[in-house]
Amino acid sequence: MVMEGTILGHKISSKGIEVDKAKVEVIEKLLPPTKVNGIRSFLGYADYYRRFIKDFSKISKSMCKLLQQNQHFFFDDECQSAFKELKKRLISAPHHCSTRLDVTV
Repeated sequence: MVMEGTILGHKISSKGIEVDKAKVEVIEKLLPPTKVNGIRSFLGYADYYRRFIKDFSKISKSMCKLLQQNQHFFFDDECQSAFKELKKRLISAPHHCSTRLDVTV
């Protein structure tokens, strides 16, 4: 039986769920997007984890507006704040999951 492993960027063990350190380092170094493709890429990645991020839609709303057709790209303070908040939540462990796993040996 496997006692611990990494699944979807999270380390699962008898101690509970922890964020994988390699994932944390990559996300911490991300720079704010400078083009629409960068926003689309970041939100696509973050969207995969949206079930672990409370109020994901509210937080990402300002960035999503930049994806609308004929929208001028202006990454303002509200977008910067949303980007930082999503990064913060991506590198923290999911809060609604059980933090204790029953492991039988």
